Amino acid sequence: MKYFITFLSVFVFITMLTSCSSTSGIDYKSIKVADNDASIQTKKLYHRISEISKKGIAFGHQDATAYGIGWKHEVGSGLRSDIKEVAGDLPAVHGFDIGHIELGSSINLDTVSFALMKDHIKQLNAKGAIITISWHLDNPVTNGDSWDTTKTVVPAILKGGTHREKYELWIKRLSVFLNSIRDKENNVIPVIFRPYHEMNGSWFWWGANHCNPTEYKQLWVETLQLLQENGVHNLLYAYSPNTLGSEEDFETYYPGDEYVDILGVDIYNHGGNEEFTQNVKYNLEILKKKASINNKPYTLSESGNVNFGLDANWWTQTLYPGIKDSGISWVLFWRNANPSHYFSTYKGEISEEDFIEFSQKDEILFLKEIKKITN
Repeated sequence: MKYFITFLSVFVFITMLTSCSSTSGIDYKSIKVADNDASIQTKKLYHRISEISKKGIAFGHQDATAYGIGWKHEVGSGLRSDIKEVAGDLPAVHGFDIGHIELGSSINLDTVSFALMKDHIKQLNAKGAIITISWHLDNPVTNGDSWDTTKTVVPAILKGGTHREKYELWIKRLSVFLNSIRDKENNVIPVIFRPYHEMNGSWFWWGANHCNPTEYKQLWVETLQLLQENGVHNLLYAYSPNTLGSEEDFETYYPGDEYVDILGVDIYNHGGNEEFTQNVKYNLEILKKKASINNKPYTLSESGNVNFGLDANWWTQTLYPGIKDSGISWVLFWRNANPSHYFSTYKGEISEEDFIEFSQKDEILFLKEIKKITN
């Protein structure tokens, strides 16, 4: 009996030692992220994202399982996807937007129910997918949407501002939602949070012509602090400006390495294929240089072709030359809303066959492939 007790004690001791480490001996507690109190699961996600970039580039799609061209899911349904119907597998990275969670609404700004979102995040997390969340929140001063730039907002929601109390309420509602995203063991699921993106453009109320860099940085830091004060410790924070013109352009609104986990950039194909490819190459080199200083993952955090109906070979001839060997962890394509507003492919779409060829490249990773990349 004493030998059994001794063996049991040793087993328990070893289990305790390895509870925060992988079989490769990684000490997750020692991983530094923007939230000093981030959960071990969140730190494991950070490490996994870094590992993905060593294997290839994960393919991502916004609202991939919520709706597509000609269909929309309901709560309790399976995980359908335009991408899966073309390529045979789900995207590796799934984007969701929580705009209108701040209003206490049951659906987001694109009419996706938050109940469906939580259900799909739970299912996708169990399958090994990576979840990234953006926030197109309303204008707290005018009650307009994110694109309402008619009044200055940011100073009003910073500490001491006229609408600070309202903003704190919005963060509380956001915090409740983020803490409610749980797996079957009731652990809070770690996600990438990408707020206040494309700040170097002027189409959002937090954009370049509507707040100065100091105010933007303060908004970023205070938002992180409020989330953590509300008990949110399952987030990796991603910073993603719009297409950059220089290295200095990246730094203008950057809140600091200690407040950012993942570097990104949003680039759409607005100016033609050749310009897009060159923009992607140039911008990802900027990110790579910045990321290498502090060993941070970096991504093409939002992208899409706005002229798919005219280009059957965009994936292999325009996108892939831009991202090939770039070192990014993933590329995320924006949503497929309808036949006149879509940013990826779908069954019967003109670039479908080219996408299949693109998807079969060794460097491009879908869900089944990144599932193998564990902690």
